Amino acid sequence: MAIADLYIRVSTDEQADKGYSQRDQEERLRSHCFRTGLTIGKVIFEDHSAKSFERPEWKKYMLEFSRRKAEKEGRLLLFTKWDRFSRNTSDAYQMIGYLKKKNITPQAIEQSLDLSIPENKVLLAIYLSTPEVENDRRALNVTNGMRRAIKEGRMRNCSLWLY
Repeated sequence: MAIADLYIRVSTDEQADKGYSQRDQEERLRSHCFRTGLTIGKVIFEDHSAKSFERPEWKKYMLEFSRRKAEKEGRLLLFTKWDRFSRNTSDAYQMIGYLKKKNITPQAIEQSLDLSIPENKVLLAIYLSTPEVENDRRALNVTNGMRRAIKEGRMRNCSLWLY
């Protein structure tokens, strides 16, 4: 029976403190494992941004596998959607390659892809790039909104942030 590690990530302290998003993710991942007959290995809870893989719990998880040779039996790393894994396309591709060398297959249960099928790589590109684009757009909108507020006199002493 295959072993699946569950990766549960939220990006804000508020989400982590209230636990709603983490509890929901954990429940969906555990249900998936039960339905598909997977044994649950590690359960990793993270409350950091996915803009990079510089996350405390992720680093601990990676350290564990960096000390070992690749597992003989394949291992799954499950998360609900690809934006829980990463919001940085290039970092995500590098990490997927590293995990593959360690015989760990990352998989989003709600955006499942068989990466041995070449065409699914196009879908992976969409799933990985969309969250990064959303972050970039949100940051641009905030910056433009702050500039407008300063120009209209609704915000003072903030001009150093924008230049």
